[in-house]
Amino acid sequence: MVFGPLPSQRSLYLSAQEADVPVRKTSRLKKAQMQAIVHNLAAPVLSLTILLIWQFGVGAFGLSEFVLPTPWQIIHRIAVDPQLLLANAGVTLAEVLAGFSLAAVSGVATALAIFYSTLFERAVYPILVALQTIPKIALAPLLVLYLGYGFAPKCFLALLLAYFPVVMSTVVGLQALDKAMVNLARSMGAAEWQIFLKIRLPAALPNLFSGLKVAISLAVIGAVIGEYVAASAGLGYMQLQASSQFDTTLSFAAMVLIALIGVVLFLAIEAVERKVVFKREAAK
Repeated sequence: MVFGPLPSQRSLYLSAQEADVPVRKTSRLKKAQMQAIVHNLAAPVLSLTILLIWQFGVGAFGLSEFVLPTPWQIIHRIAVDPQLLLANAGVTLAEVLAGFSLAAVSGVATALAIFYSTLFERAVYPILVALQTIPKIALAPLLVLYLGYGFAPKCFLALLLAYFPVVMSTVVGLQALDKAMVNLARSMGAAEWQIFLKIRLPAALPNLFSGLKVAISLAVIGAVIGEYVAASAGLGYMQLQASSQFDTTLSFAAMVLIALIGVVLFLAIEAVERKVVFKREAAK
């Protein structure tokens, strides 16, 4: 009886390795899926844990609703007075959007002027830094004096707080571009407007959107501060009224809606960013 040549030890080892490849790929895939599940559940579980500690901790320490209402009491108050809360939330949202829109447009325009004009940069930059160091709450009474008690002072205060991050982030984004790439485009005959639209602007978009996300949060703060000083409507005004009437639950309900406005607007900007900005994978 004739037998063929026996397989060598190396060929047996390679065959075992090849057979083990699908097993290792499956193991890595399962591990990645488990990590994705853990990452997706981490934030909701943490938030739920904090709410549960808050809910049951208030009763455990014997705190009254006047001192610290529970999350359930706050949700119930929002459900009981939806028209009052939503009407004032609409006023605050309009102030935030108006101030943020003006800050975005004027901030980008200022950043372009700073980037393309050295004279403008030397003249305006120190003024911007000086304005940024002034506490905006100190300007609120003056804005009421100059602009009255209506919509304008709250909008302008939101503009003031949101303006500086937009300017700084856009300037940094424009300056971060590699000069060799610009020189290459110029050597190929590209005009300055083509360089801006095709190279400078796409390169600056990640920084710009970072500034916009900071700016929208500051715009919410600015609008609410304006309502604290002088207003007849808005969540900040309603919170002051609730505090003067010792209605702590209504005050917390207003704070929840203020935070919700900020989060929703932040996520909206983030959604636009994912559509228009090329995201590089972060190095970790």
